[in-house]
Amino acid sequence: MTRTIAAIDPGKTGAIAILSDRGDLIEVLDMPTAPVTVSGKIRHIVSAPLLATMLRAHDPAEVWLERVGARPAEGAVGAFAFGRGVGVIEGVTAALGKPLSLVTPAEWKRATRTPANKDSARARAMQLFPTAADQFKRVKDDGRAEAALIGLYATRNHARETHHHDT
Repeated sequence: MTRTIAAIDPGKTGAIAILSDRGDLIEVLDMPTAPVTVSGKIRHIVSAPLLATMLRAHDPAEVWLERVGARPAEGAVGAFAFGRGVGVIEGVTAALGKPLSLVTPAEWKRATRTPANKDSARARAMQLFPTAADQFKRVKDDGRAEAALIGLYATRNHARETHHHDT
């Protein structure tokens, strides 16, 4: 039976990529969000119930999440919302009993040979997943591309760990 891995690029424009443990891209899903009103403005935040439903449907063996830090240029409200979203992802993963691994952008970008800018992630995802290139065609699909590339990093990393244990 094929095990699956969920890889997540956090944030309201992030995404969840589901890959087989062989590195085949099964599905890419936009981050589920729900509208809330903050200081009279409608903001979209990561939806814990929708994320849990998505992950439960795919039942990944493990979840990989991009390790992120504070983004000073974003402002207090945006930074708080982003951090809250990461906490929702961590909480949902824990509640579902799934192991969680974190990877820095520098680690997965180096391993997948992806240049630092967002458009490069889309172009690289199209190269590495040519049959799913349409999943990354829009400028706003950078989160999808990053999730898929994080997943590819995870499957390669997992394969190395498995190989290491076999020796």
